[in-house]
Amino acid sequence: MILRVLSLIFSQRVLVSLLLLLQIFLLIMLPITYSQRYEVISISLMVLSILVVLYAISRKTRPAYKTLWVFLILAFPIFGGLLFLLFTFQSTTRRAKKTLQTIVEHTQPLTVPQNDCLPLMEKEHGRDSVRLARYLQNHAQQPLYGNTVAEYLSPGEVKHSTMLEELKKARHYIFLEYFILNQGVMWDSILDILKEKAAAGVDVRVMYDDMGNLFQLPLNFPRQLKRHGIKCVAFNRFRPVLSTLQNNRNHRKITVIDGKVAITGGINIGDEYINVVNRFGHWKDASVVLRGEAAWSMAVMFLQLWSLVTRTAENFRTFRPRRSQHFPPPGDGWVQPYSDSPIDDEHVGERVYLEIINGARDYLYINTPYLIVDDSMLGSLARAAKSGVDVRIVTPHHWDKMLVHFTTRSYYRELIEAGVKIYEYSDGFMHSKTFVADDRVATVGTVNMDFRSLYLHFECGAVLYNSKAVEQVKMDFLETLEQCHQISWKDCAGNAFTRRVQDVLRLFAPLL
Repeated sequence: MILRVLSLIFSQRVLVSLLLLLQIFLLIMLPITYSQRYEVISISLMVLSILVVLYAISRKTRPAYKTLWVFLILAFPIFGGLLFLLFTFQSTTRRAKKTLQTIVEHTQPLTVPQNDCLPLMEKEHGRDSVRLARYLQNHAQQPLYGNTVAEYLSPGEVKHSTMLEELKKARHYIFLEYFILNQGVMWDSILDILKEKAAAGVDVRVMYDDMGNLFQLPLNFPRQLKRHGIKCVAFNRFRPVLSTLQNNRNHRKITVIDGKVAITGGINIGDEYINVVNRFGHWKDASVVLRGEAAWSMAVMFLQLWSLVTRTAENFRTFRPRRSQHFPPPGDGWVQPYSDSPIDDEHVGERVYLEIINGARDYLYINTPYLIVDDSMLGSLARAAKSGVDVRIVTPHHWDKMLVHFTTRSYYRELIEAGVKIYEYSDGFMHSKTFVADDRVATVGTVNMDFRSLYLHFECGAVLYNSKAVEQVKMDFLETLEQCHQISWKDCAGNAFTRRVQDVLRLFAPLL
């Protein structure tokens, strides 16, 4: 026991965290230590803070971020401006942005399907039906695919069994990219197949987020997998440097087999996701498996981040299935995988959600673990309900983060007043991230309805149009309502003190 404690204290990650705290301490103490010049330094920094406030207000960014920075700078006028500059103008972030932009520009054309599906979709369903598809394909460079069958997978146990079946069929390569990768029953069952496939010559690659697994995985985890012939990298290694890049986590969950089968959604690799471990009651989650041409798009997403992390230039074409290798289904509607990067100026995940909300005419059903959004999203949901759309949102009853859940409940009042029906999943924790509207469009992915997912994390998902999977998402939502209880305005009204605390927390929502 003593050796384990000492090992933890002197581990690299703890030492790195201490170095990070030391930098913050020195940043604060440095001006104060120059006592003879303190007055001049403090006045200079306050002037700097005033200039920074003016700059922050003029920036093209979310109003919530502007408000937060202005508040922090006014609350800490000496150091607030300096901190803003430190976290805003960093060469590491600019380099990463430039590198990823170059990789995407060179490889995104490889995802273009042989036939443009937009004209056919518009012809069959009308021009209004392709608004979202047109935006994703023409502006976000995320092509629309046919010749793909989508199957909705919920809960995590269903995804797990499907994933194992598909991994066993791999002949050329397996790509796994996960925010959380916890060792246990789920990982062990996957690892057994990965070892077998790597030994048979299959190119097996694993990428996980370092911050998401900071205290879960051993530092030598990539080397452990390498001994079995499995390539493994940690995304965005935690370093003892103050950097906004540390805040841009890889929240994606992707499995790709041979470019013909892909799985994405909210389900990480960990025993709680398949209800082997009970953390917050029953864990309700969702994924979607794509069999067909659209899977190749998710293979490219993986290879783009893999190239960024490993700083390698690979020939993506060698991974693309030949036409004779494509899964042969005739297709079922259309599928459009999408990715979202926090180091560009395009908030793809947010736009997907807003387009579905604004396009809903009859109903809109949403599952989300968190509901901490800005005024544009809040206003769109309220307007949809006021226009007669049946808007229903399910969030968890058993929370995983107390402050986040407390803040989430502060948004209930406005939505309920507008006519939105709010439910909480009574049996446990709702971790699904799904939207479905009007029996025609649905999305299943990794994007939470909070600031981190919408603006700070690498995310992904798939939009489903006029397919059987849309009906599957809808039916699962309606069946889940039987395990939920509806929230009334009185349930979340609280007292004056509670409402004031929630108002303050909403100010800090971008940090939650």
